[in-house]
Amino acid sequence: MKSRESLVRLKEFQVKDKRRQLAQLQLMMSEFERMSKELESQIAIEEKKSGINDPNHFAYPTFAKAARQRSDNLQVSIRELKVQQDAAELALEEAEAEFAKASALEERDNAVRLRA
Repeated sequence: MKSRESLVRLKEFQVKDKRRQLAQLQLMMSEFERMSKELESQIAIEEKKSGINDPNHFAYPTFAKAARQRSDNLQVSIRELKVQQDAAELALEEAEAEFAKASALEERDNAVRLRA
């Protein structure tokens, strides 16, 4: 019966770990989104200052061009993290199901022991 208890603890640890990973992904995504919004506002300020809004214009501000590239890179990273988040959510659901199954087996074993 000791092995069932350790199995339940293992499954509980796995669920906590998956939740932590999911929270980290969500935190990174929100941080990247915040950084991207800051870059967009800096781009708008720079374009307003120079009076040139077309990134293909020969006199487009270098800072705005670099900030736009960083913002685009952040958006790509956010999309990649979204894919990882979806996979992490599936892994969490599986881990929760395994934990529930192990807990049910442990409860059943405890009930059998109490009857005996």
